[in-house]
Amino acid sequence: MITEKYVPQVSVREAPSPGRPRPGLQLLVLALGFVMASLDTGIMNVAGNDLRARLGLTMSGLTWVVDGYVLAFAALLLLAGSLAKRFGARRIYLVGLAVFTAASLLGAVAPDGAVLVAARFVQGAGAALFMPSSLSLLMHAFPEPARRTKVLGIWSAIVSTSVGLAPAIGGVLVGTLGWRSIFLVNLPIGLAGLLLARRVIAAVPARGPALGGVGHVLGLLALGALSYGLIEGPGTGWSAPFVLGAFAVAAVALAGFLVRERTARTPVLPAPLFADPGFAAANVVGFLFNFAFYGALFVLGLFLQTARGASPVTAGLQMLPAVLVIPLGNVLYARFGLRTGNRAALTASLALSAAGYALLFLTLAPGLPYWVLAVVLAVTNTGSGVSSPAMTGVLMAAAGREHADIGSATLNANRQIGSLVGIAGMGAVLTGTGGGHRGAACAFALAAGALAVAAVAGRVGLRTRK
Repeated sequence: MITEKYVPQVSVREAPSPGRPRPGLQLLVLALGFVMASLDTGIMNVAGNDLRARLGLTMSGLTWVVDGYVLAFAALLLLAGSLAKRFGARRIYLVGLAVFTAASLLGAVAPDGAVLVAARFVQGAGAALFMPSSLSLLMHAFPEPARRTKVLGIWSAIVSTSVGLAPAIGGVLVGTLGWRSIFLVNLPIGLAGLLLARRVIAAVPARGPALGGVGHVLGLLALGALSYGLIEGPGTGWSAPFVLGAFAVAAVALAGFLVRERTARTPVLPAPLFADPGFAAANVVGFLFNFAFYGALFVLGLFLQTARGASPVTAGLQMLPAVLVIPLGNVLYARFGLRTGNRAALTASLALSAAGYALLFLTLAPGLPYWVLAVVLAVTNTGSGVSSPAMTGVLMAAAGREHADIGSATLNANRQIGSLVGIAGMGAVLTGTGGGHRGAACAFALAAGALAVAAVAGRVGLRTRK
């Protein structure tokens, strides 16, 4: 089992030594990349109609504008983690921010849909570079367990708040300044992140061996083909030749990746990581958590508009209780996570979320008042707000400082694929059940089941940890 060297605990309120950057500023800088990516993704979801009207996009084209980012992000995460380990996390973090910012400028001036889709792919590549690196840098900036627990909760709260506010911000930007403004807003954030990171974030020495190019190519091919199949499946049909071909390519590439990992001198995923039950548990939980959370959020948006007759603006406002409580859960983790331990925090919060979705499955009906739906969703996603930093804490403890880059990249890749599978799976449930209240109830039941399994996986996988 991988263990971290003991470091004396230091209070978060400790005054910084002369010349040492303030912890709050370090935390803010490392959150900026995630905030930028989160805002961009959330804003994009409300800009679809304007994009179609202004650029003449088909529905397929619009889908690629939204999901091209997801595809590039998911496919490149593992490579990005290895690059951070090989060349230094701060260097790769800065490169990722620069790529994302430049791609945002390209998106803002895109003359047509093809250029916009290309910009979204490049944005996904940039996000894949800076996201795992930011967690590694966070771990090095705050090595003390007590301090890190609080910082993780606050960091998650900053990111979650941006996720919750993104639809409202997007609506204002698109309604007043047009769709190009949703890309221009990234420019000052990205430039501030680049300037501040060089000043306040210490460089982490490069310590990685060779990259293991064949393994990365196979992993990229597997994730890319799987993502393509999941994105195209709902629109073109799951039995379409290209979709089936994509899944076949993903299966063959995955098999090749596993064989390569067993025999390679420089594997993509260090073998000691998988000997730690905490690392395996965090990844199982991460996949199932995103499967349930993003799949249910996708269903909720459709349900409010199709079954309850809400306008897009009203539906966005009615979804706020489901997302704005997540920072509350993050803060609860920051306050009590060290006292309860990650195992207890993770299993209890996942069980709470599972119970909330199960209650919706049992009670969802045409006559259900909105306030009941809002309260249940708020309680359910308060649990989600605890789960996210808790699973990250588990993974960071399991990976240690040596494997923080590739460990966080693995978790992010698992979570991203979980989102894709969750949205595709729950969309299929809605189609198969005819939508409406019955379809939404069945989708919420699926979310409850996934979170219940995640709670068990966390409880069993972390049995040797606090």
